Amino acid sequence: METEAPDRRWIILAVFAAVAVAVVAAILIGRSGGGDDEGSGATASGCEEVAEPKPKNVALKAPPQTVKPSDELAARVETSCGEFVIALDAKRAPKTVNSFVHLSEEGFYDGLPFHRIIPGFVVQGGDPQGDGSGGPGYSVDEKPPANLAYTKGVVAMAKTEAEPPGRSGSQFYVVVGADAGLPPEYALVGRVGEGLDVVERIAKLGSQAGTPKQTVVIERVEIEPS
Repeated sequence: METEAPDRRWIILAVFAAVAVAVVAAILIGRSGGGDDEGSGATASGCEEVAEPKPKNVALKAPPQTVKPSDELAARVETSCGEFVIALDAKRAPKTVNSFVHLSEEGFYDGLPFHRIIPGFVVQGGDPQGDGSGGPGYSVDEKPPANLAYTKGVVAMAKTEAEPPGRSGSQFYVVVGADAGLPPEYALVGRVGEGLDVVERIAKLGSQAGTPKQTVVIERVEIEPS
């Protein structure tokens, strides 16, 4: 008795079904990241891989004083490593906070890198030149509290040694060590109230020379009531 040949139509349908299952599985794996971070663009550090920003020349005028000492404000800093929130200290540093708020609302910080990262010390950004030499085009003078200690989480403004105590432009830093051991000469901005783990994640990408091992950028800074 001759064996009957399989129906070719059923063979074709079976092939199509197998292909469809494979395609769906591939889509699901792709959406889940396939067990790694390639889908999100994240690296082993937990930060997004981003291009190094190009230097920018900025020349802004000093803003009018609109922030009051009684204002309770926060700055939500979105970065390529996550976000952290700074509780702005308008009570003790109204002029410095006023400038920081102005620059944030103008989008000045958007796209700028953290150009100086030293593990156990500070994470510093806000320079449009990206090398520590730039600023907004103006400066603010406001001496910090005499008893200010630059402990972990404190946010202050950077300055050169030649500049007087309390002078600031746009560059700011977050202390990541227990105590930076700095004299009270750097204008106060506030303290990180949320997301200190994100700042510490950024700090891990630094070196003792201050040169980042991976580019980290400020994507956006939003000012909101605290």
